[in-house]
Amino acid sequence: MQIETEMTPAFIGLGSNVGDREENIKKAISLLKNNRKIKVKKVSSLYETEPVGYVDQGEFLNAAIEIETDLTPHELLKVTKGIEEKLKRDRKIKWGPRTIDLDILLFGDLRIDEPHLNVPHPEIKNRAFVLIPLAEIAGQIIHPDGKTIDDLLRELIDVKSVRKYR
Repeated sequence: MQIETEMTPAFIGLGSNVGDREENIKKAISLLKNNRKIKVKKVSSLYETEPVGYVDQGEFLNAAIEIETDLTPHELLKVTKGIEEKLKRDRKIKWGPRTIDLDILLFGDLRIDEPHLNVPHPEIKNRAFVLIPLAEIAGQIIHPDGKTIDDLLRELIDVKSVRKYR
């Protein structure tokens, strides 16, 4: 007898600015889809964005995906870090160039504040390159602070640095 486990909705932000950026994001999504404990529900369009923090690097492609999973947040983090490693992510420079970056943006309505895991992602409210693709697939989702993703996006001042790709 198969026991049905509870699936939790979660959202992951993806970014790449090294090599074939579009292919890197496609590979990361494919690797998530191949995990039997993860069901990819929605994928945003790709957006081209200027770098934040360390600006001496190429532009990023960014996207957001909605998943359902019966993994814990820590298990999902392990999966995302494994995908980054498989796709040769280099962590020499904080906010530096990378083949792929996967960030857990939201995990159900959980709040986690630990050294290696922060949910919701602490910068989600400040970054157009996160909120724009996330709003495309989940604008009415409520952030644990009580505002919808659409509301958070409306509060941002600078959204011009994010452009739909192709």
